[in-house]
Amino acid sequence: METPMAKTFKDLIVWQKAHQFVLKVYHYTASFPRNEEYGLVSQFRRAAVSIAANIAEGFKKESKRDKVRFYNIAQGSIEECRYYLILSKDLNYGENNELALLLEEVSKILAVYTHSVKSSFN
Repeated sequence: METPMAKTFKDLIVWQKAHQFVLKVYHYTASFPRNEEYGLVSQFRRAAVSIAANIAEGFKKESKRDKVRFYNIAQGSIEECRYYLILSKDLNYGENNELALLLEEVSKILAVYTHSVKSSFN
């Protein structure tokens, strides 16, 4: 459901929110212990980037099935990030409700966006 106004992925609200999430994840994980640099920090950042990157890649796909596939991959990365938020809290690296709320917002917007692409298959 790209509107005529959405000329690039950067025009999509869902991508803009996902990008905000990536930037906040980088800031949040910067204070994690150094021994997590190649563990949780790397995994968390990779999953966060995957959300925005798959939205961007899906935007340019011509096939609606391909679009949905990339948006589904982004949803998988959202779930991965949900787990990393839980793990970060449980490891006492800090709780970040702002990140959790932003991730939930991205998830909801992406679900609606994906549904609109699916429903336009006919």
